[in-house]
Amino acid sequence: MTALARDKKTEYKEGVEIPAPVEELTIIYAGALACLNANGYLVPGADTAGLIFHGIAREHVDNSLGGDGDLTAVVRRRGLVKMALGHAITQANMGDNVFIVDDQTVDLAAHVANAIFCGVIAEFIDTTHAYIDIEPAIVQGDVATHIADTSGAHAASAISTTDAGDHFPAATDTVEEQIQDLAKGPFFLTLPRFTGWTKDGTDKTIVLPAVESPLPVVVKRAYANLGTAPGAGKTLALKLNDTVLASIADANTQGEAEALAIAVAANTDMVIKANETADGAGANCDIILVMYKDDGE
Repeated sequence: MTALARDKKTEYKEGVEIPAPVEELTIIYAGALACLNANGYLVPGADTAGLIFHGIAREHVDNSLGGDGDLTAVVRRRGLVKMALGHAITQANMGDNVFIVDDQTVDLAAHVANAIFCGVIAEFIDTTHAYIDIEPAIVQGDVATHIADTSGAHAASAISTTDAGDHFPAATDTVEEQIQDLAKGPFFLTLPRFTGWTKDGTDKTIVLPAVESPLPVVVKRAYANLGTAPGAGKTLALKLNDTVLASIADANTQGEAEALAIAVAANTDMVIKANETADGAGANCDIILVMYKDDGE
């Protein structure tokens, strides 16, 4: 095919009423709410997973002895249609969405199982009748059906992504997996610089602002940086909530631990203790913690 080089007469339809092929062994009654099934054939409206509302049948079509598509039925796809409600409504329900119960009844979301979107209440008549604007359902029916069907092909676990920046492992290639990875972390916590602990070979609780997480976390890595090295034959041991965090010895001023698994419950203060095998007062220290949400895995 090539782009136009001259004027063209383009065929079109108003789209208010169109024919649709009827499912085999099926009767469509005039005035019925009609849906398309997974194979694209017209069936009577029902609260059945996978159906998509297609319009109001304008004629009686008996395909009870025929195969798929042997007969077609004209359906109307726009307008305000008087419909019966399965449960009582009031004027306050104006603008609410309605969903198919059967081929002549609709209801509010709380009273259906599969949420086959049929339209919006446009005019209140009485407690069990209303005029329904069906056009929103025609425009949005496909989207609404797949949103309701979280186990289907449009679920987050089935939607693949293009990871152009290689931010995730190759096997982590769906929206659901990548969101789960992002939610777990890593999260980085830099504790305020602390100074002046006493060096006497016993645990000293460092006075820091109360730091806690509203979610349970697991500390996986720790990095510490000292202003002054412990000195020959001496060690600074750091603990988080009484679990060994990292240690720095001799002339070193930096320490790290990259195989930790320190669980900290939600809303629990992170308490740092220092224990240095020397006399005098400690110098300053910085600590960075790398943690993940603790999901029990």
